[in-house]
Amino acid sequence: MPDPMGFLRYERQLPKRRPVPVRIQDFREVYPPAGEELIRDQATRCMDCGIPFCHDGCPLGNRIPDWNDLVRTGAWQAAAEALHATNNFPEFTGRLCPAPCEEACVLGIGDDPVTIKQVEVEIANHAFDLGYVRPQPAPAKSGKKVAVVGSGPAGLAAAQQLARAGHAVTVYERDDRIGGLLRYGIPDFKIEKVHIDRRMAQMAAEGVEFRTSVNVGVDVTADDLRDRHDAVLLTCGALAGRDTPETPGRGLNGVHLAMEHLVPANRVVAGLQQNTPIDAAGKHVVIIGGGDTGADCLGVAHRQGAASVTQLDQYPLPPEVRAGELHPWPTWPTILRNYPAHEEGGDRVFGVAVREFVDDGQGNVRAIRVADVVVERVDGKRKVTITPGSERELRADLVLLAIGFEGTEQQPLLTQFGVTRAPRGNVDARPDWQTDVDGVFVAGDMHRGASLIVWAIAEGRAAAAAIHNHLGAYGELPAPVHPGSLPLTAVR
Repeated sequence: MPDPMGFLRYERQLPKRRPVPVRIQDFREVYPPAGEELIRDQATRCMDCGIPFCHDGCPLGNRIPDWNDLVRTGAWQAAAEALHATNNFPEFTGRLCPAPCEEACVLGIGDDPVTIKQVEVEIANHAFDLGYVRPQPAPAKSGKKVAVVGSGPAGLAAAQQLARAGHAVTVYERDDRIGGLLRYGIPDFKIEKVHIDRRMAQMAAEGVEFRTSVNVGVDVTADDLRDRHDAVLLTCGALAGRDTPETPGRGLNGVHLAMEHLVPANRVVAGLQQNTPIDAAGKHVVIIGGGDTGADCLGVAHRQGAASVTQLDQYPLPPEVRAGELHPWPTWPTILRNYPAHEEGGDRVFGVAVREFVDDGQGNVRAIRVADVVVERVDGKRKVTITPGSERELRADLVLLAIGFEGTEQQPLLTQFGVTRAPRGNVDARPDWQTDVDGVFVAGDMHRGASLIVWAIAEGRAAAAAIHNHLGAYGELPAPVHPGSLPLTAVR
């Protein structure tokens, strides 16, 4: 039974971040491990509600009240087992997920919600530190082979589920290391790569084979892959960055997509190359886009020694608390979200649109011309109105476009498999997670579009269950979502 007074005795509290002057000198994680007493106190705030809406906020269906109470009583091994029952990689989600479960927490109606995400990551930390995370190889082999193309969280989750069910799984990754955006798209100050490596070691011991530097459709054909395997799962992500080719000056030197900055910066941190071709050192940096990727660019620019950093957002400054009539509990609200990178410096400007990238006369960007805008919905469509007389220039030596993604990339493997991109850039799935080609499945961002890591893992698990059934294997695997599943939203 939970502590009925826990939420009254303890306030919401997170562990202190590493001091800004210290952490911007390196790329280590911002949060140090939390003290056990702090985490127990925070877990004690969970009320074990009669109807725990956190279950609905999380597409994985994590048994949050269960492991909160186990942490409260110090039963760390049981908490780890409860957590891993629904989530293959809680050390990933605990660090990277924006926690829709917390926005759906019942305590959040009239108080600060439970620190679900922090409790989750500390359970995962304890599980590794105390040796609770062990390989779980299948007791018998099915004789079936599955290829997983792409090694982000969706692909890895599916691979682990299928391997534990007895199938021979091979993961193909075109980069030189496993992990997808976890490896090269997300900076180490959010997730150090040791967390990927030790989970890979567990999966390898369970029988998963990893093949890196293999670009399916180029280095190996789709026909070859289908000949060798009984099913293929495509989890190639949604890496086609949204661009602004119509903006005057877009072709100037110094204007880049965000991933062109983040990927080589991550490779430098990993010791795989000496320097990055896009370095913010000593430059006045402007980041266009106010989301996660923009914050990642912000933190990297600080650590590279930028002279100044300004982050632009086309939308107006959002409220700091939930606007109930627009985003009622337990749905995901539009509020001001401050990332650790924002406390490290830089300016944020809301309600502006880029009008032009200004040339220095030698083909390099020297400034951005912006204007204030009003963004509104008219007949279900977004309408942007420029405020007359508001145009001005912002100094910029380096511009990073972090304005989202337009779905999966158009690549040879799609043509070879006979799979087509939908109008919004994703690959559609039938109710059984198959594409329009029998035996070829899809999951994660490649199917859903750029989304949350928790959705990628959920789709990977569900697609694995569908493949398991397709292969005629015994029993069923958990399938937390279906291809049409949507997050909690307000119905208007």
